[in-house]
Amino acid sequence: MELFEQLSAKVKNQGKILVFPEGEDARIQGAVVRLLADGLAKPILLGKQAEIDAVAKDNGFDLTGIEIIEPAKYASEQKEEMINALVDRRNGKTDAATAAKLVEDVNYFGTMLVYMKKADGMVSGATHPTGDTVRPALQIIKTVPGSKRISGSFVMQRGDERYIFADAAINIDLDAQTMAEIAIQSAKTAKVFGIDPKVAMLSFSTKGSASAPQVDKVVEATKIAHEMAPEIELDGELQFDTAFVDSVGASKAPGSTVAGHANVFVFPDLQSGNIGYKIAQRLGGFEAVGPILQGLAAPVSDLSRGANEEDVYKTAIITAAQAITD
Repeated sequence: MELFEQLSAKVKNQGKILVFPEGEDARIQGAVVRLLADGLAKPILLGKQAEIDAVAKDNGFDLTGIEIIEPAKYASEQKEEMINALVDRRNGKTDAATAAKLVEDVNYFGTMLVYMKKADGMVSGATHPTGDTVRPALQIIKTVPGSKRISGSFVMQRGDERYIFADAAINIDLDAQTMAEIAIQSAKTAKVFGIDPKVAMLSFSTKGSASAPQVDKVVEATKIAHEMAPEIELDGELQFDTAFVDSVGASKAPGSTVAGHANVFVFPDLQSGNIGYKIAQRLGGFEAVGPILQGLAAPVSDLSRGANEEDVYKTAIITAAQAITD
């Protein structure tokens, strides 16, 4: 089954509530109308009611059944609850006056809806820079237990082939602990996309074939990941061909259940991950779906400001799928 057909089947009629802070954008409105009609999510649009209505009218969108919230006009009792929750969550870093201003910002407001479990996930970034989406998520939703950072993965798809590449979007340089956390996050992402994860910790060395601090980092990361999540099939350090090609894996890493069979590839730094996924995309003909934010305690997705309606629609499906816990 094609990737988004599979994800759509997974989220259909699950009733996942997704909040979209950029409700005045026509791309967002077009996507949420489709999501509701297809039974894939219950959307909430944030923004000024008059502007949302004007965009809908200009584009022929029927927003019936879609909840619209204008943060500045949020009911006083509910707003007070949100302000108090934000102050508590920030644990002394934000006072009530500052929190009252923050919750009038659509990204903070949307993040608080997710944190307070009034929404299952958030999709933003069509008109806001990445920082405006990610910052509130890190301050309020925060990372899952065991992770100190978030990361960004891509699903690489070509025909029936499907792989996860990470980190290819967020962390410029990784220490062993962070690389281990990304491996565990990526295994979880793989399961969302119907992949039974076999995780390769990538290096320019296989099982001690080269010696360097960069290799030592990957060896240590592999050890940490095994200790943190012994149930995950994971091995390293492995060169890419050892991880991917059965015959090479059997030769260079005999006895490994991952070598030659890997489908989740964890790169040792951002530059190699970013270069790697773009080579696969441009030379290998793979579709790169992402970046998918990993490691947050609840799903938040960051759109490109160049996204079209279809991108918003697909990103929302991914976000709803991430909100389903098996």
